[in-house]
Amino acid sequence: MYDFQLNETPLLSRSSVGRAEELRSDEAALEAGWGDAQLLRVNPSGQVVVDSDGNLVFGAATDLGPEPVSGAVFLGIRDGRHVWAHRVTVLAGRLSELRILGGTLGDADAGMLTGAVAILNWHDSAGFSAIDGAPSRPTMSGWSRISSTTGHEEFPRTDPAVICLVHDGGDRVLLARQPTWPERRFSILAGFVEAGESLETCVIREIKEEVGVDVHSVRYLGSQPWPFPRSLMLGFTAIGDPAAPLLFADGEIAEGFWFTRAEVRKALELGDWASDADTPLLLPGSVSIARGILESWAAVRA
Repeated sequence: MYDFQLNETPLLSRSSVGRAEELRSDEAALEAGWGDAQLLRVNPSGQVVVDSDGNLVFGAATDLGPEPVSGAVFLGIRDGRHVWAHRVTVLAGRLSELRILGGTLGDADAGMLTGAVAILNWHDSAGFSAIDGAPSRPTMSGWSRISSTTGHEEFPRTDPAVICLVHDGGDRVLLARQPTWPERRFSILAGFVEAGESLETCVIREIKEEVGVDVHSVRYLGSQPWPFPRSLMLGFTAIGDPAAPLLFADGEIAEGFWFTRAEVRKALELGDWASDADTPLLLPGSVSIARGILESWAAVRA
């Protein structure tokens, strides 16, 4: 059996900016830092303004007002300056988004943009308390919300999901295509964790439900935030039997096949889903943890 680890940190897991959680409720410190704070504006589609080199363009936080405003989220401190994020309806300039920028930004910008998209997505859907249904307002510089009726405090929600590379213990891997994906686009299998379920149990259940294969030797590889809208992808590997029939009973998978390591290596060399290469197999782009898991598995030598 060929064992492997992730060769590199998943792209959206990189961050070199301190979140400075201790300042989130320190109004005096936040006001003191507001004067020269940077502001990252994000539209409802998750787009931001970038310069001609594809770098994030920050504005001045004081453009929003002379002091921190409700709805702005404190992201942390970078190079001695506070950094905030804010949802805006309209952006002017050259626009891009995390799925495209995630692989090209440096660690600091990648971490800040990932965090900004995730927390702003949560605020978009958390305007009313899940406990009493009353309108809620942001507090803790954007890291919680308070019910206007009961004062109940709610925190950002993250939905855990497993993503698993199923292999045969040798040189074959199971890849599948969802019905909404164009033909030839394949990836490893994934699914959301259910209430009261362990991660390992979720891996076994999801793979059985999606393709009808029993797996064993489930092992954790690493994780990556996936704020589309608010998931955390937990990467695993497991072993299955290529002789077992593939059954697509729940409708989440259109087709699946066992591919050889050589076929995966060739597909990785051709690029990603955006490639126009005439090949039966196209794989996810670098911003996805699926790509990193596949690259790590493909790099194993007998």
